[in-house]
Amino acid sequence: MTSESGGPRCDRGAGDAAGHPAPTENDQLRRFAGIWCRAVHPLAATTMTPDEFEVYLLPLAHRLSAALRGSPFDTEAAYAVGAALVNAQCTEPEALPAILGVIDAHLVSCSSSAELPDAPGHEPLAEEDARARCVRLQHALAAGFVRELRKCERDEQEAISRAALAARTEAEKALHASEAKFQAVFEGAVIGVGIAGLDGEVLVVNDAMARMFGGMDFFRPGRNVTEFVHPDDVPGAHELYRELVSGERDHFRIEKPHYRDDGSELWTNLTVTLLRDSSGAPQYQLALAEDITEHRQLRERLRYEATHDELTGLPNRTLFLERLDQVLAAGADAERFGVCYLDLDGFKAVNDSLGHVVGDRMLKAVAERLQRCVKAPDELLARVGGDEFLALVTGPAAQADGAGLARRMLAALAEPVRIEGRELRVRASIGVVDGRAGEIGRAEVLRSADITMYRAKAAGGNRYEIADADSNARVIARHSLTNGLPSALEKGEFFIEYQPLVRLTDGTVRGAEALVRWLHPVHGVLGPDQFIPLAEDTGLIVPLGRWVLEQAARQAREWRDAADDEGEPLRVNVNLSPCQLSHPTLVSDTVAVLESAGLCPSALCLEVTENDLIGADESALRPLRQLADLGVDIALDDFGTGYSNLSYLRRLPVSQLKLDRSFTRGMQRAPADPVDVKIVEGIVSLAHTLDLAVTVEGVETAVQAEHLRGLGCDTAQGWYYARPGPPERLHTLALADAS
Repeated sequence: MTSESGGPRCDRGAGDAAGHPAPTENDQLRRFAGIWCRAVHPLAATTMTPDEFEVYLLPLAHRLSAALRGSPFDTEAAYAVGAALVNAQCTEPEALPAILGVIDAHLVSCSSSAELPDAPGHEPLAEEDARARCVRLQHALAAGFVRELRKCERDEQEAISRAALAARTEAEKALHASEAKFQAVFEGAVIGVGIAGLDGEVLVVNDAMARMFGGMDFFRPGRNVTEFVHPDDVPGAHELYRELVSGERDHFRIEKPHYRDDGSELWTNLTVTLLRDSSGAPQYQLALAEDITEHRQLRERLRYEATHDELTGLPNRTLFLERLDQVLAAGADAERFGVCYLDLDGFKAVNDSLGHVVGDRMLKAVAERLQRCVKAPDELLARVGGDEFLALVTGPAAQADGAGLARRMLAALAEPVRIEGRELRVRASIGVVDGRAGEIGRAEVLRSADITMYRAKAAGGNRYEIADADSNARVIARHSLTNGLPSALEKGEFFIEYQPLVRLTDGTVRGAEALVRWLHPVHGVLGPDQFIPLAEDTGLIVPLGRWVLEQAARQAREWRDAADDEGEPLRVNVNLSPCQLSHPTLVSDTVAVLESAGLCPSALCLEVTENDLIGADESALRPLRQLADLGVDIALDDFGTGYSNLSYLRRLPVSQLKLDRSFTRGMQRAPADPVDVKIVEGIVSLAHTLDLAVTVEGVETAVQAEHLRGLGCDTAQGWYYARPGPPERLHTLALADAS
């Protein structure tokens, strides 16, 4: 059987010449759906995968194939297929031509070559009829496609219109609510809110803003924000405002004072923000003001309390150091400055004897007098401690001004202070320091002032001293030595040298004075005059003195053992300080040292200066009497330099007088000074009458030694015989005498 066009017909069950079975309708339509998918899927906006899309197209291919062969012929199925493709999001502009192209190229061939089902309504078609029908189907599909696409667009437009209407309605509601909220916030805000134009004219303010300024009358019509100026406005406030209204900045925030109409002062924490129109152009300025008047007053009160002395009302150390730092940071071209450091002399005694109430009243009176001395705007007085005051002066003549201020302060304190019927004398020591910014730091200024003030105290007090680099260096060195003393004894930095004591009658060595030295790691060998006063001030003299006594006693025992008990044993002299004399363990410590060294008490002589014993009562002399009773010699050192009555010698438990070198200098040459001769002659006569031996210090010439021998002096020591040295040299001298 042939088709209407004369071509072969695809009968069910027929095969090709080779006997292969003919493809079925489903196979051909699946092939068509696959070609359709590959052509359309890349151009579609569908979310389906290629496989899913091909499955979606297969029933549509069946519908088109059935419509092509249907009887009677009807294009409604193609119309529905076009709508279905739109629903599958094949809506891109390039998709419809691709859809129609595949149908035009493959639908007829796939439908005619496939087996026809045995269903009524299908009939064989000539190829020309199939092509004609295919064209009509394409037209119907395109019409359905376009109609469905337009319907979707109308639906979308309607949805957009509905959404826009709903959004506009919501926006109007939100705008109304926002305006209501803004009005509620504006009127009910606890902070002041105001709006002004760019020209500064005040347009509207809320009740809180009006209350801050004393009422709505303050913001009368025509009031301009440029009128709200104040002398205490922060520097640059006007520039900030200019930048805001010109659009260069969006906001600024400052603490600003204002004057109310009644003249009172209002402090606000003010934030001003620029409001722009929809195009971004500046339109209004919005001001938010918080009343911080009470907070600022509290802050100023706390600041005052933190920077002022409660008792006197003067600035305290904190404020003084702030001002000093400002001066020092002013730069190299700044004027000079001067600092006066004042400390009252003996104020502790007033507190201890009369009580703190009297002491406080005295400090208040002193502060009032000192404050009257500081009148210039470039001068500042502060109380920085219990009885310590600091004054600062600035100007080109700072040193002269500082010294002048120190003199005025001393003069102001010269008159006694009357408190509770008592007249209390006020004395003060002042250190004056001057300098220039950039050349000296705060710490150095205060240290120099402190050192200089203590120099004034050391000089007797009730005076001022001007800072001097050399003097300060000596004080610093003294301080360094004081700090190094405790560890020096532990580290073994002390050693002892011995100066011979020579018997004048025969020139033999009879003993030696032990003289302690300090081998300082920085300053080298230091003599006792450089550190013994420091040891006395710090209390270290007691352990140091015991160490010297132990070393000297041990050395005397070694000398005795080396002499093989031939001749008179060498005696060792050891100096005692006032602190040692008053120490309760002096006697027991001395006995323990002698016993430990195995030394006879008569081989030890303890030297005590005359001034240490002036005015001493019997209880103070008791330790010396006990030592003398044990057989220890007691020598009165530096005799003649004090002011004791000569008859006082009868009360002292001494066995020797050591005559100060000042009485014998006139005998170093011949002829001798007759006055010195008479003085020494009288002292020797008095001493021998009291059964006291006489030792002379500082013998430097043979002439001097001869004079002293002729006057009856017993022993002598000095550079004429030997300088202080190691113990071995003394032993050598003693052996030379024995030979």
